[in-house]
Amino acid sequence: MAIALLTDFGTRDHFAASMKGVITGIAPEAAVFDITHEIPPGDIHAAAFTLFACFRDVPAGTVIVGVVDPGVGSERRPVAVAADDRFLIGPDNGIFSFILDSQENFQVHLIEREFRPAAEISTTFHGRDIFAPAAAHIALGRPIEELGRPLSDPVRLPCIYPETEGETIIGRVLHIDRFGNIITNLPAEWLDSGMTAELNGRQIKNVRRFYSGAEGGELFMIAGSIGLVEISLNGASAAADLGVSVGDAVVFRKRPAGITCNTQRARIK
Repeated sequence: MAIALLTDFGTRDHFAASMKGVITGIAPEAAVFDITHEIPPGDIHAAAFTLFACFRDVPAGTVIVGVVDPGVGSERRPVAVAADDRFLIGPDNGIFSFILDSQENFQVHLIEREFRPAAEISTTFHGRDIFAPAAAHIALGRPIEELGRPLSDPVRLPCIYPETEGETIIGRVLHIDRFGNIITNLPAEWLDSGMTAELNGRQIKNVRRFYSGAEGGELFMIAGSIGLVEISLNGASAAADLGVSVGDAVVFRKRPAGITCNTQRARIK
């Protein structure tokens, strides 16, 4: 029984500790651990990527609470998700989009049941007053169906699938990590030794198996640890060198043999 927390709260204020206090008061045996509290404030895309990146690494049965919630207190909906033997609790603002994109089957339910008296529910801190209690009860074995009605139209960010046109794959930058590696939405199994990438007017031709296998100052493509292609620069920031940002287009050429889709989207698994 584990509960994992991801927020944009940082650690200098009381927010993360308050959520942990509420969880421990309800489910004292739960193992509570942090994914991160350093998501840039209000950056739903960054939260969605980080959750996707670590989703398969948390144990089955884990309840993941994601709170990056610029719409807190408004009409945005609180939701609970069941996917791949794990649970997700948070606001319905797209924060779980990339995980849902990667799943064949999942359930989404509104959180309509209040586990704290209504008078105690703040309009500014649903992480403590709605999401933490709901997560604790799920960790104790309560089915998500008991939290509220099914939801068929969760908010979704633009999908993480690349699109293909003949031998050209139109991808984009999903994330830039602290080392300056550019993480794209191209599945790593599509990476081919003859492939090239074009990003911000520059062409990357080399494919390497590990970072130090590249020459100093050499831009290269590599299969990253979460199953996506990265563009990297040995010993320096590829993102700074190329002057790119999250969302920028990446054009890959020479579609590998065996990838049969044409203009349809290809699921990242």
